[in-house]
Formats: sequence, C-alpha cells, structure tokens
Amino acid sequence: MVHLYRIIVVDPGKQPLFLLLVGLMLAFLTVRINTRLIRAGARFKLPHFKQGDVHVHHVIFGIVAMVAAGVFSFATQPVAPWRDIFAFSFGAGTALVLDEFALVLHVEDVYWAERGRKSIDAVILVFAFGALLLLGSAPLGLSDKGLAGISVGPLWVLSALILANFILVGITLVKGKIWQGMAGIFIPLVAWVGALRLARPDSPWARRYAPGAPKMREAQARAAVWSERKRRLWDLVGGAPTRHAGQRH
Repeated sequence: MVHLYRIIVVDPGKQPLFLLLVGLMLAFLTVRINTRLIRAGARFKLPHFKQGDVHVHHVIFGIVAMVAAGVFSFATQPVAPWRDIFAFSFGAGTALVLDEFALVLHVEDVYWAERGRKSIDAVILVFAFGALLLLGSAPLGLSDKGLAGISVGPLWVLSALILANFILVGITLVKGKIWQGMAGIFIPLVAWVGALRLARPDSPWARRYAPGAPKMREAQARAAVWSERKRRLWDLVGGAPTRHAGQRH
C-alpha cells in the first residue's frame, strides 16, 4: 500500500493535491455529521455560533481558511511540511464553503431544503474533478503523446479531435448531464456517449422534444429512475431535506 501511494502520489509530486482532497472530504463529512446531530438535537456535537437571529454559518470559516492558506502559499512558496499543511487547510476550507454553496447561490438558508442538495452536488463534483487529476487524467485526454496518450499524427488532427470533444462536452452539459459533461473533459468517450443519449427532461436541449412525444416520455422515465437513486444516496450522505425551507441548522 505504501509502495502504491509513493508511485501514484509522492513520485509525481501530487501529495499536496492528495492532502487537499483528504482535507476536503474529512471536513465535509465532519460538518455534515455535526449539522445532522444539531438537527436531531443531540447532546454531543461540535459548537455552532448562533446568537438570536445571527447565525455565523461555517462558510465564513471556510472562506477564512481558503484565503489564509492561499495567501501564505503564494507569499512564501512553502516547502514540506508547510506546503502540505496549507494544501490540507485549503481543502478543508473548500469543503466548508461548498457545503453551503446552495445558501450562497440562493442567498437564503436552504441548507435542509431540497434546493440545499446543490451543496452536495458541488462537493462531490469538485472531489471527483480533483481525484481525476490525482489519478493522472489530463483534460480532454491530452498527454505528451496526444489524445488519450495515443499518437494521433499531424497537429491539425489533434486540434480537430480536441474541438470535437469540446463540442460534445458542451452538448452533454446542455442536455443537463453535468456529471457526464465534467467527466467527458477528462475521458472523451464519456462525452461522446452523453451527447448521443437522450437529454434530461428539464434541460435546455429537451425543448426540442415535443410534449408527450416518445423521446420526452422516455427521457422523463430515465430521469425519474436516476433521481430516485440519487435521492437515496444524497439522503445517506447529507441527510434528508425538510419540507420547511427556512429551517436552520
């Protein structure tokens, strides 16, 4: 295990990125467990800062951690162990900010509302993006040998493949498939598949489907299955939303 860690993380110089992801995930899990304990009225929980109508959300502490780690990193160009400490701190701060991404987006305390699930989406998306970088993936599959590590010959061929993948990533995103679109930036085949499959019924692309048409019905059926699976997973990770959008944590 140690040997594998050295090959994947240490030797390529990716330990700061690894620690950033560790800090992000640990802080996210910690704060989610704590907010669920607060919501349940448990006795054993981390303190939260609330006085009357003033509630200092943990996004504030996340911003402070990100700013401090970023400024010190740029100002001092640190080496180990400070470089790793700053990376971990930046990741933890990022988790605190993204965990309340929905609050910042809606400028409203929707933490336990259905709209608050955008925060979980943001955390998982950023973690997945960082994990792909950690594992050696390059945007659009590019490497020093070309697309997906395979020599593709003349520069114009490579440029055409990059442009085609860029267009397909855009189509996938317009079809409402955010996860596939982001993955397609690193793995071109994912974007190609996403661009060819049906759009989500609430996406801009779905406006091309006539109401009640077979394509729309199939898109709605697929979306219902995916939404239910995602709901169960997100309930497990972040807690089930409440019907009262204004409930504070």
